[in-house]
Amino acid sequence: MKKAQLSGSLRANVGKKDAKALRNAGQVPCVLYGTGEQTHFSVRSVDLEKLIFSPDVFQVELDIDGTKKMAIMQVIDMHPVKDKPMHIDFLELVDDKPVKVELPLRYTGSAIGVMNGGKLRQPYRKLRVIGLPGDLPEAITVDITKLKIGQSIRISDIDLGSVTFLEPSNAVVMAVKMARGAVNAEEDEKETEGEEAATEEAAEE
Repeated sequence: MKKAQLSGSLRANVGKKDAKALRNAGQVPCVLYGTGEQTHFSVRSVDLEKLIFSPDVFQVELDIDGTKKMAIMQVIDMHPVKDKPMHIDFLELVDDKPVKVELPLRYTGSAIGVMNGGKLRQPYRKLRVIGLPGDLPEAITVDITKLKIGQSIRISDIDLGSVTFLEPSNAVVMAVKMARGAVNAEEDEKETEGEEAATEEAAEE
């Protein structure tokens, strides 16, 4: 995964009144947990928003008053109207402890089926996986170049090494569906071959 850095400050008090005062000052209340005692701190809202509204998933190096910890954002509470972060839960990362994350799904290439008029479907934007922090990729990338109309790519077709998918193995992640005016390449080839054969027979007669 990509890495980012955030600087935070320990919270002197924990409570609704203190949290409100922090938000009014442009800070977001946060908590770090996962290896024992929880750490309550705050981070500048503008710094958090750069990560929250990014399509990428980050391992975040937290610097909390000089103490550094690696973590990921686990729970993000947003304001229902202002679309601003209200509270963030961070999960501390340990090198030998698997972690569950959602990784973005991306594709490369131009599908044959799409070039023939089919429509590309991508039911998932992110996929749930579990693996050691050091084994997690920045994103899950699949090559759709060979996909014809009616074909699909499933979870079982993707190999992430030691990282395990938490989605069903038969779940379709990419597919090319028939669209109005689409041409099935294989049928088109058969029709062409049939026409050529008919022309040859007529010529012989």
